[in-house]
Amino acid sequence: MIVTVQNTVFDTNNFLNQSTHEPSGSGQVNAPDSVTEVAQTLRETLLDIWKNFLEHTPYLLAGILVLILTWVIANLFSKLGNRLFNFQRLRRSLRDLIIRLIIICIWIAGLLMAAMFWFPGLTPTTALGGLGIVSIAIGFAFQDIFENFFAGILLLWRFPFENGDFIECQGITGKVENVNIRMTEIRLTSGELILIPNSTLFKNPVTVLTNKPYRRVTIITGVAYGENVSKAVQVIEQAVKKCHTVALSEPVEIFPQAFGASSIDIEVAWWTENKPVDIRRSRGEIITAIKTALDDASIEIPFPYRTLTFKEPLTVHTNDKTKQDISDL
Repeated sequence: MIVTVQNTVFDTNNFLNQSTHEPSGSGQVNAPDSVTEVAQTLRETLLDIWKNFLEHTPYLLAGILVLILTWVIANLFSKLGNRLFNFQRLRRSLRDLIIRLIIICIWIAGLLMAAMFWFPGLTPTTALGGLGIVSIAIGFAFQDIFENFFAGILLLWRFPFENGDFIECQGITGKVENVNIRMTEIRLTSGELILIPNSTLFKNPVTVLTNKPYRRVTIITGVAYGENVSKAVQVIEQAVKKCHTVALSEPVEIFPQAFGASSIDIEVAWWTENKPVDIRRSRGEIITAIKTALDDASIEIPFPYRTLTFKEPLTVHTNDKTKQDISDL
């Protein structure tokens, strides 16, 4: 169709043909005409990926090499650290803690260096800044873990106990086997293993049972009211001093303590080795020695008994059998 508008001629057939082949919107992308174009595009994409990989391969290998060197250095320092710190008068647990912290610092430095190789745009400043942000986030997420970790550091730095000591805290008594990052391993005298968070030990009173080579042990014994108390004290003291588990370098203390229900109570105190098994062994030896010595001296250790007083006299009725029994006596 031919249309004339103000002396201008338009061919409407050509206009319709062009409109059907042109895209309706400026943002539309033409579809590929054949499978060959799709394969070509995929090939070019894979080639670009492979090219980028080859370009970054030296950096990847360098980062892996840095991690290997970090692992070697950390292992060497772990093995040689004790020898290096032997010249310093540090407790074993504190020495182990220092070695552990240095190894952690070595790994942090190695990981940062490897990250800078893997990500060439990463600088030490940005790495440390990112590490700070990550540390804050991790600190909020693992607050209890970090609290126990720093409590463990302060325990090893300030408290007078280390691996092998016997301690008591919150009703738990046992041997310290290990102080790790988060908790302390305590082996009970009955054999069970208790894991106590370090913050618990840091916030609560701790009794170190093996801080000194000897511990004071106390028991209470008694003699009858009719016995000579001074003689009984002398006999008990001699018996205690003859025991092998008693530390003769420390005093043996024996004092009458109280009027008991059926005896004069005497407190016996002595010193022995500090471990729980040594205390039980010494207590058994002392009790046996006191019993034997008092028996040999004919000093009575009374049974518990009561004296009953009645307001009115009691009448005792007997039968023939009772009379016969009394006459036999």
